[in-house]
Amino acid sequence: MDVEFMEKRASKRVTEKLPVRFPGHNTFYSGTVTDLSETGMFISSELYFPMKSEFEMLVLLKEDVLRVPVKITRIVKTGDMYEGMGVELLDLPKKYLEHVIRLNVA
Repeated sequence: MDVEFMEKRASKRVTEKLPVRFPGHNTFYSGTVTDLSETGMFISSELYFPMKSEFEMLVLLKEDVLRVPVKITRIVKTGDMYEGMGVELLDLPKKYLEHVIRLNVA
């Protein structure tokens, strides 16, 4: 990851793998959050949405399912393969913030 991109981040990223679901074509698709922060996350997935797309994603915690509205801010692709997408959180659920704070303290 390039240093310039890291310096643009608004808050500290934490590595954690969490399953997520997101809507598309009358079904829900799966992905995995690989890192998260108070302002965004990276979702590992072979699917992608156009830049600046907004939708509600389901983040599956052990104790809860969080509905998190997001906007696509980055798409990662190697050759013809999509590896994932960076998303900005549009409305921060309190339980999501509490989860990130617990991870930062641990």
